[in-house]
Amino acid sequence: MAKKKTRIDFIKMKKEGEQVAWVTAYDFPTASFVEQAGMDMILVGDSLGMVVLGYQGTVPVTMEDCISHCQAVRRGAPNTFCIGDMPFLSYQISDQEAIRNAGRFLKEADMDAVKLEGGIRVCSKIKAIADAGMLVMGHIGLTPQSSGQLGGFKAQGRDAASARELIKDALAIQEAGGYALLLEAVPPELTVFITKKLAIPVYSIGAGGPL
Repeated sequence: MAKKKTRIDFIKMKKEGEQVAWVTAYDFPTASFVEQAGMDMILVGDSLGMVVLGYQGTVPVTMEDCISHCQAVRRGAPNTFCIGDMPFLSYQISDQEAIRNAGRFLKEADMDAVKLEGGIRVCSKIKAIADAGMLVMGHIGLTPQSSGQLGGFKAQGRDAASARELIKDALAIQEAGGYALLLEAVPPELTVFITKKLAIPVYSIGAGGPL
């Protein structure tokens, strides 16, 4: 059985140009297969709202939903680096609320890190969680929890102005203490630029082949 990877391993992999293999999983059997396949990382996404629970989006997903599915994934993949996705309104209200709920993912579900959506406007939450001793991944581009503000599930960063905003968001997340960044549905050229600009690992969901 391969040893569970750590933040240090992921930084080294970026420096050496080695790609990270990871998937989203929501349950025990899938997580078991993922670990047996030797994947580096698992995200337990709030997309479980649509994929598992039958909602039209991620907004209805609760902390209890996420914790329960994270627990199942951890039981299936005890030796894989796992990230818990913080659902809508679990971190936006205050820094203290963000710390408390992030801590639940570690204490109750044995997650290695948490992920939250947003750029500069959530950086105080990222800093608070990181200062409390937890790993937090940022997520910018298409952010499903705020898809209403974005006009739906649409690609982001396709014009110069929005691309500049995403670059600012990415740098702010790194400065706030984010250990990694997830880019979703942005042009490949922008993904490559941000990846080279940041020291932290950058990962892609529909944001370019190089990642």
